[in-house]
Amino acid sequence: MEDHRERLLRKDSIWIETGREGQELDAGSATGKSLGVFTSGGDSQGMNSAVRAVVRMGSFLGCKVYYIKEGYQGMVDGGDHIAEASWASSSGIMQKGGTVIGSARCADFRQRAGRLKAAKNLIDKNITNLVVIGGDGSLTGANLFRQEWNSLLDELKATDRITDEQRKNCSHINIVGMVGSIDNDFCGTDMTIGTDSALHRIIESVDSISTTASSHQRAFVLEVMGRHCGYLALVAALATEADWVLIPECPPDHGWEKTLCKKLSAEREMGLRLNIVIIAEGAIDIDGNPITANMVKDLITNELKYDTRVTVLGHVQRGGKPTAFDRILGARMGAEAVLALMDAKPDTPACVVSLDGNQTVRVPLMECVERTKSVQEAMNKKNFQEAVKLRGKSFQNNLATYLRLSKLRPPKVMCDPTGQVCSSGKKLAVMNIGAPACGANAAVRSFVRFALTKGYTVLGIHDSFDGLLYGDMTQIVDPVKPIGWTDVHGWTSQGGSLLGTKKCTAARYGLDKVAEKLKEHDISGLLIIGGFEAYHSALQMAEARSKYDAFCIPMVVIPCTISNNVPGTDFSLGADTALNEIADVSNNVPGTDFSLGADRALNEIADVSNNVPGTDFSLGADTALNEIADVSNNVPGTEFSLGADTALNEIVDGRLQKGEDKALTKYSISVIESNNPTGTKRRVFIVEVMGGYCGYLATMAGLAGGADAAYIYEDPFNITNLRDDVVHLKNKIIQLGVQRGLILRNENANANYTTDFIHQMFSEEGKGSFTCRKNVLGHMQQGGVPSPFDRNYGTKMASKAVDYMITKVEENTTEDGKMKSCTKRFCKELRGITDFEKRLPKQQWWLALVRPLLRIMTKHSNETYRADAILSKVDFEDDDNA
Repeated sequence: MEDHRERLLRKDSIWIETGREGQELDAGSATGKSLGVFTSGGDSQGMNSAVRAVVRMGSFLGCKVYYIKEGYQGMVDGGDHIAEASWASSSGIMQKGGTVIGSARCADFRQRAGRLKAAKNLIDKNITNLVVIGGDGSLTGANLFRQEWNSLLDELKATDRITDEQRKNCSHINIVGMVGSIDNDFCGTDMTIGTDSALHRIIESVDSISTTASSHQRAFVLEVMGRHCGYLALVAALATEADWVLIPECPPDHGWEKTLCKKLSAEREMGLRLNIVIIAEGAIDIDGNPITANMVKDLITNELKYDTRVTVLGHVQRGGKPTAFDRILGARMGAEAVLALMDAKPDTPACVVSLDGNQTVRVPLMECVERTKSVQEAMNKKNFQEAVKLRGKSFQNNLATYLRLSKLRPPKVMCDPTGQVCSSGKKLAVMNIGAPACGANAAVRSFVRFALTKGYTVLGIHDSFDGLLYGDMTQIVDPVKPIGWTDVHGWTSQGGSLLGTKKCTAARYGLDKVAEKLKEHDISGLLIIGGFEAYHSALQMAEARSKYDAFCIPMVVIPCTISNNVPGTDFSLGADTALNEIADVSNNVPGTDFSLGADRALNEIADVSNNVPGTDFSLGADTALNEIADVSNNVPGTEFSLGADTALNEIVDGRLQKGEDKALTKYSISVIESNNPTGTKRRVFIVEVMGGYCGYLATMAGLAGGADAAYIYEDPFNITNLRDDVVHLKNKIIQLGVQRGLILRNENANANYTTDFIHQMFSEEGKGSFTCRKNVLGHMQQGGVPSPFDRNYGTKMASKAVDYMITKVEENTTEDGKMKSCTKRFCKELRGITDFEKRLPKQQWWLALVRPLLRIMTKHSNETYRADAILSKVDFEDDDNA
């Protein structure tokens, strides 16, 4: 792998140094060093994952790692507040919200006397490296501490509170920070730890409120956190189709009250039964005056006479379990923070570990803090355009996208609301191909509305090529028809594919037939939303342009598959939701990092079956029924959501399976016997996840859930590896007292080492140490409600698709209205990076960056580790796989 350590990038005036994630590491290479980790300021979900990663990466490198409990206050107080961490002590914490090592505001540390005490306590433990997890205030305090360090040591030495040897050994201190903040208000990183989880809390609340609001035709004003930053409110509004959003960086113009009322009234006239207004707690008007939720409520009530309620989410946004994204982000940042400390020299400035795209990077701490402060300074000066610019391109794009999508209707000069009469006279089409995945509907909504604002009609093609070619023979009325502005209202929050989808490529239907239909409908551009079949179909049509003029149109694919196996992209729509679906059923049992849960429901029935004589109800039976009901809502294309009787009947008659996956017949989504609340039973779970031949889902779920191993096709394994993992689990359970183990296996990891084989082997070899349970997650991974990431990502990808398509249409349209001949310049390149047999990209970013970290986080032995997770083909004829 290329060494990027010396490469610096310029990004929005902040220097970025690429981290060491994925590079070769040797166990014990930092033996003799000590480091401390603490959380400070407001808590956020994902902090525990970061703490765990610091402990385990530090332990792997040979460092002595200390918890500094209760933040700066614990550092000042010393004593038991500074405790040595161990591999076992960091087990079972990453799925918990908040911070298990505590956080506290500390007035003492603001004074030099307090910092002097803190320095003495650190020197007593020989701690010269600090990992700080907190907001910009906590990071600024740490940098001041570093700057004063030598003078603090001189003062301690002058008063004989430390020895000459201590003064020499602790002559400098290095600081690395991670931003833990739900507001995502720190400049220099794409996402802060906790933001994604907070967005989940907000969007879950809005989705829930929407049902009751619609029932009573109410308006709701929802206040979310964000005293100085409107990120949460803005992205939540974008992901929930809120009617109005108020944020401090972009205050409304004078007369906004009338504009708001006019819009809400017009929506009611169009037949909408509810209105949602989202307001950040720091919202202001153009003159800098505060706008409160109650002010908005009174405005709507008095002017429109709508029944209006206020909901203030408050600290609910900070609470609850972290999402898969925050667990992974915390783990990656925590590990990189330790590596940054080990690389630091005495004069190395303090840095912050940040996220840039899909890479962890290091950025100068104080430069980022100063830029963050400059945002507030710009708002104080009422220079709101500058404030939005300083927030970064992502914030700007989110704001521009929301403003365009939230309009009441397309501009009259461009298109009528039905989408049938548009100024350009041209038609774009959208269709889904492949298995359903969350985020597809958000992309369709965005594509339709952006195209209409540009004056282009959008044809919705239902049921993929079936609807395009054989619409007259299906039960669908008008399978290819224009989609209007209001037709896609409410689509963002819907899972599955409302257009309908099929898993089949264009060539199987006949390229000549497809071309004929595209020409018949006079389609000038085609958007395909889907997985590998969508990508393959677009490639087939592009390569056939020399034969069929109908394919000489701009064609765009938005990758949408939980497998994340589409070449040319780092992320696919649906993958984030799938990871969260796995995590959502994972937190029901103590004593494990990843206690997946629906076989738990079946065990509830067996163990707490409501069969005790003399009572109508037994404790636990209601929980079991709810477990089944919760899981059942995640299967795409089913209304299987009405409690236990329906659940049991569905399982018996197998209506959900359709012959595609044996997972649902077993109905084992994950497992734990909750009649064992103290976690005394030692058990290992073998869990199979989807993904085809792509191990993305297994690897990321493993990192998010603390799995002991994740077997995937791209990283070959053999019987020796399986045996070593059995030994590892025995040591972990017997010697360290950890009660649970988790093994993940991608569904096509190996033709011979099947899930059944691994389960049987671990069951046999683990006798006397642990018992095993096997679970197949199945199609529940494709279902559920789209995550904030997938909603937002799908929305913005579709926006880019519209801009690209229209640009190409206008560039390539001749005077007589025909399209110019199109080239195939990208086809050869795309084929070159694709393994069509296994339906995989030949290079996948997460293999080298994330997979090595998964092993380090779970292997507590002192073995030398090499970053060997690189893409390689498995030869099923070799000795290990025969």
